[in-house]
Amino acid sequence: MRRSKWIFCFFLFHLWMLSSAQDTIKTLNAEQLLYLIKAYHPVARQASIEVDRAKVNILNARSAFDPVLSHVAGKKTLDGTPYYNYNSSALTVPTWYGVELTGGADYLTGSRVDQSQTTGQTGYVGVSVPLAKDLIIDKRRAQLKQAKFFKGMAEAGQQAMVNDLLMESLAAYWNWVKAYQTYVVVKDNVNITLKRTELVKKSFINGERPAIDTIEAVTQLQSFQYQQNLSWLQFQNAGLQLSVYLWQSNNQPYILPETVIPAQGWENETVISNFNLVLDDLLSVAEKNHPELLTYNYKLDVLAVEKNLKFQELLPQVDFNYYQLGKGNNWATDAAGSAFQGSNFQYALKMQMPLRLSKGRAEYREARLKMESAQLERLQKQQFIQIKVKSYYNEMITLRSQIALQSSNYSNYRQLVKAEEIRFMNGESSLFLINSREAKALEALEKLIELKTKYYTTIYALQWSAGILSFK
Repeated sequence: MRRSKWIFCFFLFHLWMLSSAQDTIKTLNAEQLLYLIKAYHPVARQASIEVDRAKVNILNARSAFDPVLSHVAGKKTLDGTPYYNYNSSALTVPTWYGVELTGGADYLTGSRVDQSQTTGQTGYVGVSVPLAKDLIIDKRRAQLKQAKFFKGMAEAGQQAMVNDLLMESLAAYWNWVKAYQTYVVVKDNVNITLKRTELVKKSFINGERPAIDTIEAVTQLQSFQYQQNLSWLQFQNAGLQLSVYLWQSNNQPYILPETVIPAQGWENETVISNFNLVLDDLLSVAEKNHPELLTYNYKLDVLAVEKNLKFQELLPQVDFNYYQLGKGNNWATDAAGSAFQGSNFQYALKMQMPLRLSKGRAEYREARLKMESAQLERLQKQQFIQIKVKSYYNEMITLRSQIALQSSNYSNYRQLVKAEEIRFMNGESSLFLINSREAKALEALEKLIELKTKYYTTIYALQWSAGILSFK
């Protein structure tokens, strides 16, 4: 792991800290590209911000369970008559199971106070318990549970965003590789044709070849030079398309210079060699861990909490409050002692229930319908993902056989070119036939490069379709 990080740092240093030696050849491979995008691309960073926001929402939901310390003070005097002097301090502690614990002290004096109020100093400890509605779950617990699920949904969404981003960048990368390898092939053909043209010209000067052969050689050279210019343009534009996904650590975009080329050994990517390409394994992994399916799982969890909360509206509201009281400065000791004697207490029982439960039935039914709709959407998404995985797998298998076939085809064309050259040297063929054979060989090699880069793109697409590319 340390060695990989060192390699990435080394690459970054050479890629972005451009020196005066602009002609120095630098390389870029798929593994380095994956690291750079995960580390610096704004979309990847933005996805991380969404996860952080979800964590903040959890903290906000936990605030509903924070203990609350309160104090109320009041005094009224009219025409010299002290109506009341009131001070009350209390500490309320909510618990996860809907029970609230309360403790506090009141001080009340005055000549005109409510007869139901206790004058002097009174302390109390008590408990508030819902006996029906809000006993299993209430709004506070529902919000905290949903906030945790939203965090999981944000993390799954982050994986999905990065998964898509990496696939887009890798498609641009392999198109860039194809453009460069095509340019190299055409450039090599230009060099070969240039040498052949010089030999033909010398042969013409020596009277060994007719003038038409020089025209034929120059024409072929010009054709390859035209293709070389075109392939160089395509390589430059492919680099610009790849630059869309390259960013620096200071949030500035980076344009890939022409001096950066694909790394040698592009046909033996180390990352690809570690991929799991077994169809059944990929289908199983996609079903369990695909970020889009995980998002639906968390969404269903959120809706399940909402359904359970709406079910509470079908229950009667029965709340029981009990307070153990104590008088004077030693009210705490007094309250504890009187608890065993069954004296100095206060309780209240409140019951309330709508007779038709219209609102409760409507909201609970709506919550159930939301869950059914989300479940159907998840089934559709799961089917779509499975088909996508199978499609890319079939494409990979077909491309593998196509590469083998095209490799043999190219080899045969090269043999035909060599045979035609020998015949030409023996005076049994023409430069036109050599050029025709060579053009076909070039087409076959370009097609082979296209198939190979498409094959590697498909391997990455297979990982992407299973939802695991963001973990690579």
